[in-house]
Amino acid sequence: MNVYLSQVINGIGIGMLYFLLAVGLSIVFGLLRFVNFAHGAFYSLGAYAAYQLVAHGVSFWGALVVAPILVGLFSWLIERGLLRKMYKLPHGFHILFTLGLAWVIQEAVILYWGPVGFNVAPPDALSGVVMWGPFIYPVYRLFLIGFTAVLALALWLLLERTRLGSAIRAGSENSEMVSLLRIDVYKVFGWAFALGATTAGLAGVLAAPLRGVEPFMGWEALIIAFVVVVIGGLGSFSGALLGGLIVGVLQSVMSTLWPEGAGMMIYVAMVLVLLARPDGLMGRAQ
Repeated sequence: MNVYLSQVINGIGIGMLYFLLAVGLSIVFGLLRFVNFAHGAFYSLGAYAAYQLVAHGVSFWGALVVAPILVGLFSWLIERGLLRKMYKLPHGFHILFTLGLAWVIQEAVILYWGPVGFNVAPPDALSGVVMWGPFIYPVYRLFLIGFTAVLALALWLLLERTRLGSAIRAGSENSEMVSLLRIDVYKVFGWAFALGATTAGLAGVLAAPLRGVEPFMGWEALIIAFVVVVIGGLGSFSGALLGGLIVGVLQSVMSTLWPEGAGMMIYVAMVLVLLARPDGLMGRAQ
């Protein structure tokens, strides 16, 4: 029972990471109405930025703050300088641009850091384990659950209780009406795109001590993010949270029950959800 309990808690922690990764993808889709194929690349950039900062003597806590901001700033410049010119073009151009951007970022990472991965150690304060009787669990994974839960609450408050969040939600419903209210909808688009990339970069920083840093990590993360938003529902904050937890717990538990099929089962779950609810568990009918 301790093994299964440990795997469920592991799944919650990984699921919250998946939520952080998927919620940005969901926000961008909800507002801009296209899937950002560079989202996984922003995740890998966050992890590499954390590695570089730690290698230069910055603490993990400093990297946890600075690395996502750098990723968000980079994505904002990309949106403002390049992507904004394509909003009025067909969606196929958006997909091709973000897909090409993902490949460019990956090759730039390989050119600068090389094809071999690196490890990022957790801070000393989170490097031990906690013991409750016979139950032993790493401190960093407990921190991951608590920290991402606080971030989820902060994101919800940002989207539901602030002027920017109101503009993002209104823009996802009717961007023309938002423009008529004298709100610069393109500025809202830029902030939303940067917010999505920042959450992906933050997920990359948090995942680095667990899974290391390597050039191809972005594609795996992008696929997982797709699965999460499809299960939860595109454009839904609560759907991203629910989908992330389902995928994380299922993947973690199945790695004990059936290690060979653990990866396959998340796609089985996605297919079952699509058969029962084509718009996702928390998605709205389009």
